[in-house]
Amino acid sequence: MENTVVKCIRAVADRLPDQVALKARDAKGAWHQWTYREFCALAEQFGAGLLDLGVKRGDHIGIISDNRREWIIADQGILGIGAADVPRGSDTMPDEMRHILQHADCGITLAENAEQLAKILSRKKDLPLLKTVIVIDQAFDPRGFKEPSQGLKVMKFAEVLDCGKKLLAKDPQAYRREVAKGAPDELVTLIYTSGTTGEPKGVMLTNSNYLHNLRTTVPYVINVDHRDTWLSVLPVWHSFERVAEYVIFYNACTMAYSKPAGKIIMTDMAEIHPTVMASAPRLWEIVRANLLRMINEEGGIKKALFTFFLKVGTVHQACTNLVRGLMPDFTRRSRVLDFLAGIVPFILLWPLRALGNVLVFSKLKTRLGGKFRFSVSGGGALPSYVDKFFATAGILMLEGYGLTETTPIISVRLERRPIQGTIGPALAEQEIKLLDPETHQPVGPGKKGVLFVKGPNVMKGYYKRPDKTAEILGADGFLDTGDLGMITYKGELKIIGRTKETIVLLGGENVEPVPIEDAISECEYIDQIMVVGQDQKFLGALVVPNLEALEKWAQGEKVPYTSKEDLLDNAQANELITEEINARVNADHGFRIWERIFRFRMIPKPFEVGVELSGTLKMKRNVIAEMYKKELAEIFRK
Repeated sequence: MENTVVKCIRAVADRLPDQVALKARDAKGAWHQWTYREFCALAEQFGAGLLDLGVKRGDHIGIISDNRREWIIADQGILGIGAADVPRGSDTMPDEMRHILQHADCGITLAENAEQLAKILSRKKDLPLLKTVIVIDQAFDPRGFKEPSQGLKVMKFAEVLDCGKKLLAKDPQAYRREVAKGAPDELVTLIYTSGTTGEPKGVMLTNSNYLHNLRTTVPYVINVDHRDTWLSVLPVWHSFERVAEYVIFYNACTMAYSKPAGKIIMTDMAEIHPTVMASAPRLWEIVRANLLRMINEEGGIKKALFTFFLKVGTVHQACTNLVRGLMPDFTRRSRVLDFLAGIVPFILLWPLRALGNVLVFSKLKTRLGGKFRFSVSGGGALPSYVDKFFATAGILMLEGYGLTETTPIISVRLERRPIQGTIGPALAEQEIKLLDPETHQPVGPGKKGVLFVKGPNVMKGYYKRPDKTAEILGADGFLDTGDLGMITYKGELKIIGRTKETIVLLGGENVEPVPIEDAISECEYIDQIMVVGQDQKFLGALVVPNLEALEKWAQGEKVPYTSKEDLLDNAQANELITEEINARVNADHGFRIWERIFRFRMIPKPFEVGVELSGTLKMKRNVIAEMYKKELAEIFRK
C-alpha cells in the first residue's frame, strides 16, 4: 500500500487510466464523466497552479463548497503538494466561516460561488492572513462582482488550472516531485466539528489516519471494485463522506455527484443506476415516508397488497435472521434453538415473500436504479423501523459508526454478515473498551458503558487546542467517544446514546432520548421530534408534524380547520398525536414509566440543515432549545 492518499489514488489511475472516476451534471443538467487519467491530470494542474501561487508544504487551504467534481480535484491537488485543506459547506454562517479560516491560518481559500465570496468579504477585516480567494463556479465573473475586494486577490478555478498548465509546460515534474515527498504523518485536513455542542474545533487528520480506514474496509467489511458506481449525497466536507470518496477511488469505483433532496436523489438513481451509496439515516427515513405516502394515496388493492406483503416480509426476515444466525447476542443465545424456532415459518412463508418481491418490492428496487446493492449509513443512528423496512424490501442497510476524530470509521455492519440492531464489529487494528459511566470499570457483553477507542485512525489532536485534546484523548492513547454502547458476545457494537445527550430528570432517572425519538418517528403524522426534560419532573417533546398527512386525516375525520397551521393547536389533532406517541412509547415496547412523553408542542417549521441540523442531519439540541424557549416553557409550566 502507498503511504499517502494521493499516491494510492494515482496508483489506481496508472493501473486503470480509462476507468470512469467521476460523473456530474453540468449547469443544464446533462451528465458528463471523467476517467481516472483525466481526474488525476486535473488534480495535477490544480496542484501545480497552487505551487505557482506560492503555496508551500504544510500550508492550510480553505474549501467553502458543497459537493461537486471541482471539490475532489482541488482536494487531490492540495494534498499532492503537501498542503492540507480546511473544508466547510456553503451553509456555513459568516461568523463560523471567519472563525474557521482565521483559526486554521488560511492564506488561500476556495469559495463555491459569489455568495460564499460575499460572506468572506463581509468578514475580511478579521482575516489578515487571507490573501487569495479562488471561486469555483464557472459562471462567476469577477468584473461583474459589485463588492470591493478589500485587498483580496480573487481568481477563478479555471485560472488556477491555467497557471498549473503553464508551470507544468516549463517543469513537467513540478507536482509529481511534491507527491513523492508525501509522508504518512503529514496532515491531510483540518475538519472543524459542526459546533452542535459549542465552538467548532479543528480535527487534525493525517495520511496514516485515512490509510487505516482504506486498508481495513475493503474487502473485510464491504466488497466493491471497478464495477461499482456510488452516488454521492452527503456533504463532502464531513468526515464520513470524505473517507467514502477515498474508498471509492482507492478501489477504482465510479462516483456520481447528487444532492440530498429526496426528489433529486430518486431522479439521479434512476438515471445513474448506482450500486452503492454512503448515506445518513434521515435520507432513508424520507424515502420510506415518501413511499408510504404514495401507497396511502393510491389506496385500494395496491395498498392492501403492499401492507400484506410488508407484514409477511417482516416476519420472514426475522425468521431468516434466526436461521442464518444473524441475531445480536447481547445475552447468550443457542444457535440450535434459534434455527429450530425460525426454520418452519421461514420455509412456509418463503413463497409469499418471493411473490411480494415480484409484485411489490421489485418496483422499489427499480426506483433505486435497479442495480442497487447496499447503502452504508452513518452520521447518526439508523432507526430500527427504517432498518427493518428496507431489509424486508430486500435492500441491504449497513449501519456504520464513528467520529470525525476517528477519521471517522470505528465499526460497520458486515456486508457478508449483517446483524440488525448493531453497528458491526470494530475495524481491524483498533482496541476498544466499554467502561461503566459511574465506576469507570470495564463492562462485559450486554452491559451499558462509555465507548473508548485506540488505533491508527485516532486523530492527531485538535489544532491549537491541546486543552481540548487532553479532554478527549487520554495519555494511554484511548479516545473517549462520549457515546454509550453495548457489545455482543461475538463482538458487534450497538450505540444507545450519548453521555452529553442523556437527560437527567429531577428524580435522578437517566433517559436516553434517541431510542424514544426513533420509536415515535415511525408515526406517519410526525416528521421530526426532539425529546426534552433536563432537570424537569417529566419528559416533553417538540414535534414537527407531517402537515400533509395531518390535513388528510382531518379531512377524513371531518375535523373543522381553516389552514394546515390551524391543526397545530387543534384539540383533536393534538389528541391524535398523543395517542400515536403513547402507542409507541409504553411498557409493551420496553419503555419505563419515566421515559414516556407527558406533554408536547407541535411546531410548524421543519428543522433545517445549517440552522437546527448539522451537515449530517443531526439535531443541534442546544440551538433548538434556544430557538423554542417559549414552547419549552409552556411544556414545563408549573
